[in-house]
Amino acid sequence: MQITINEVGGLTKKLKIVLPKEEVSKELDAGFQKVKNEAKVKGFRRGKVPRHILESTYGQQVRAEVAEKLVQETYFDAVEKEKLDVVAHPEIKSPVFEEDGSFSYEAEVDTRPQFELKQYNGLEIEKEEIAVSDEEIDSEIERMRKETAPLRSVEDRAAQVNDIAIVDFDGFHNGEKLEQVHGENVNIDIGTGRHGEEFENKLVGMKKGEESSLEVDFDADSPNPVMAGKKVEFKINVKDIKERVLPDLDDEFAKDMGDEFVTFDALRTHVSEKILAEKDKALAGDLLDRIMQKLVEANEFEVPSRLVQYEINDYIKQTEESLKRGGLTLESAGINRAEAEERYRETAEKRVRGDFVLKKIAEVEDIKVVEEDMNNGFARIAKQYNMTVPEVQGYFKNRDDMLPFIGEILNEKILNFLVQESTFIPMATEEEKQTSGSKVVKTEDNTENQEKSGE
Repeated sequence: MQITINEVGGLTKKLKIVLPKEEVSKELDAGFQKVKNEAKVKGFRRGKVPRHILESTYGQQVRAEVAEKLVQETYFDAVEKEKLDVVAHPEIKSPVFEEDGSFSYEAEVDTRPQFELKQYNGLEIEKEEIAVSDEEIDSEIERMRKETAPLRSVEDRAAQVNDIAIVDFDGFHNGEKLEQVHGENVNIDIGTGRHGEEFENKLVGMKKGEESSLEVDFDADSPNPVMAGKKVEFKINVKDIKERVLPDLDDEFAKDMGDEFVTFDALRTHVSEKILAEKDKALAGDLLDRIMQKLVEANEFEVPSRLVQYEINDYIKQTEESLKRGGLTLESAGINRAEAEERYRETAEKRVRGDFVLKKIAEVEDIKVVEEDMNNGFARIAKQYNMTVPEVQGYFKNRDDMLPFIGEILNEKILNFLVQESTFIPMATEEEKQTSGSKVVKTEDNTENQEKSGE
């Protein structure tokens, strides 16, 4: 086997691998022998078809199968022989059976970046103090009160904030109907902003049976791709208006929220604990993001382009699946794939770089996934989806299924290690940030003035 390596650029290399004719001839003979034993050719008994007939009839098929077999059997040997640390599946190009009987192909590969790991332990991370205010508790209880309140239709007045309007609507752009912007008997909870502040405000003052229209300019980054960057005219028909019959906030209301709440104070305590737990969970995620941001900023190095493209492709796939649930495609939603890829590229590069940094830390600190970690992971999934552990384990039947799961657990262990190693400092208030952004300078007459940094 002859191997020639050419630098494509950065971490990408192109291997040209040439296999000797003796090895190739052996595989071709075996391939044609297999076909000879199985082929049914009119005028010949099975196993007695001449080679030249097999060549003309099955030659292309046999050569394709042999080429694939030769690549699979020699690629990893070539990588090992050249001591290449490859990090992604290769792109196989130009497989050719040469006239001299040899076989050659090219393998374009990305190699692991080499970098010196910067400081990762003892990182200083800002951490805000979390607390629950009475206003937050009141707001959550009011939400519960509204969600559980019975509804009744109103006939003697127009819609107002906190009512629920049942509407039909259609969207139009430049006079043409947007087929995807359509709703029938849609419940609009006026004042929540869930359907857009302008849309909901338009309903205030309307009565059952009334029709109206409204134009809304949507930003280019609107989460709804069908309407992003467009001026949409909504034609609205109010079918009904309902008001909530709000219960009193007392012990009886608390009992309606759950048998465990004997008093209203007990409900308030529960709500406070729930909000605090949610804030704590969100803060934990934010801290991990801040740790990763510091690591990525400190460790600047080139990352394999193929891994970045995998990240981008995964993002596009998720976007397509999300649109598909709404009956859309990228094209029908007005999304240009190439532009979407470029918008996500920087994020994808950071994610790939962050993963390399985490794996390097695991290597230095000898952090590994052990059986106990796997069992804990299975148990967590089982609890989350109300399954048994054996049922969960059944979903991880082969290596390809298991590897992403192991990688996720490993990253989790590394991040937990980093959290334990980090130093958390109080997050500066806005006033403190403004103060730190100033510095004292002395003028010629030795009087002190504050000068904004950067000015």
